[in-house]
Amino acid sequence: MSGVLRSDRIDGVTPPHPLLGTHLSAAGKLATVPERAKALGAESVQVFLGNPRGWATTEGDPATDAAFRAAAESLAMPVLVHSAYLINLGSPTRQTFERSAASLTHAIRRGRHVGASGVVVHTGSCVAEGNRDAALKQVREALLPVLDGLDDDDPALLLEPTAGQGQSLCATIGDLIAYLDVLDRHPRAQICFDTCHIFAAGHDLAAPGGMTAALDELLRVAGPDRLAAVHANDSMDVCGSFRDRHQRVGTGHIGAEPFGELLRHPAVAGIPVVLETPGGPEAYAEDIALLDGLRQEDVPL
Repeated sequence: MSGVLRSDRIDGVTPPHPLLGTHLSAAGKLATVPERAKALGAESVQVFLGNPRGWATTEGDPATDAAFRAAAESLAMPVLVHSAYLINLGSPTRQTFERSAASLTHAIRRGRHVGASGVVVHTGSCVAEGNRDAALKQVREALLPVLDGLDDDDPALLLEPTAGQGQSLCATIGDLIAYLDVLDRHPRAQICFDTCHIFAAGHDLAAPGGMTAALDELLRVAGPDRLAAVHANDSMDVCGSFRDRHQRVGTGHIGAEPFGELLRHPAVAGIPVVLETPGGPEAYAEDIALLDGLRQEDVPL
């Protein structure tokens, strides 16, 4: 399943709907994640394979990795790995840049071991005003060799625009133009669309037709085949807040109706749409059920 995001590349048929899922903790119980996800009603899942807030890495246990991979494959469940939050390939601090590059390389290697479809990485920040061009050159320096080195057994690299805080290199959909251009629009550079981030960055997904308009713009900017995953998160804060604070679907400033637009948009057919929302398993199951209803074409919004 490595390197595969859309199910049409697995069985020859594109499902008519996105593959709903959630982020789950893998700490000490990685092999059980796919079955735990299935029990919540999930069709896809996302995990961390280390401490997301630290630089320390672990090679994992080969037997556990193999068990996880076998379980996910038996369920035809795409797996996303989220890389460490500390990664910032635009940082002007050389040590941070080097640690970031090493951490991402490690995440891709671990993603391959567990059969992940994609590895999500935040697009980063230039930290200080005026550093943008230099930061984008660093992104190119770090990512092009990684992208060129990916083979069919490796996960795709999923670029996730941030919420616009600080000196973000890529927050709005328009920001993707320069970011993808500096990577020569490499075919293995794909996109993870986080609804909370995009809303916080200024795209009014809560307005009638706002979610559809954002997705249509994304397709124009990035191309029809680059959207590979969605993080389905409502927002605790208003549009344009530049604050990355996730809320359960339908309980934040985006609201439930735009997620219906999202789930019925042709661009998300067959790709993972995973929650990164507050609460535990019971809340995840409720939100997956809500999304399952919203993705049905005959459900009134």
